[in-house]
Amino acid sequence: QVQLVESGGGLVQAGGSLRLSCAASGRTFSSYRMGWYRQAPGKEREFVAAIGWSGGETYYADSVKERFTISRDNAKNTVYLQINILKPEDTAIYYCNARLFTLNYWGKGTLVTVSS
Repeated sequence: QVQLVESGGGLVQAGGSLRLSCAASGRTFSSYRMGWYRQAPGKEREFVAAIGWSGGETYYADSVKERFTISRDNAKNTVYLQINILKPEDTAIYYCNARLFTLNYWGKGTLVTVSS
C-alpha cells in the first residue's frame, strides 16, 4: 500500500512558478513509476508528466513539456513537479500517481489556481 500526499499548490499570477511535491509512504517508493495528472474544472483528468523508477526516464504531455519538469528523490520518497511560466489554463487540481504493474495509487490532489 502506498499513500501519496501532494502539496505546494496555491494561487499564482500568470507567468509565475510553483513547485509541487508528492510525499509517498512505504519502503518501495523507488520501485514505482511516478506521475502527475491534472483535472481542470469541467474537464477530465489528463496526464501531465511521469518519471521512471531511477529518474532517468521522463515523459511529458506535449502541452507542458517546455514549462514543466518532473523529478524525484528516492531517498526522501518524494516526487516533484516544477511548473514555470504558469498560464491560466494550468488552473487545475494536480494529482500524484504511483504505478507498479497492476498497482495504481492516487493522492487527493493539490489545487493550482493561476490568475491572469
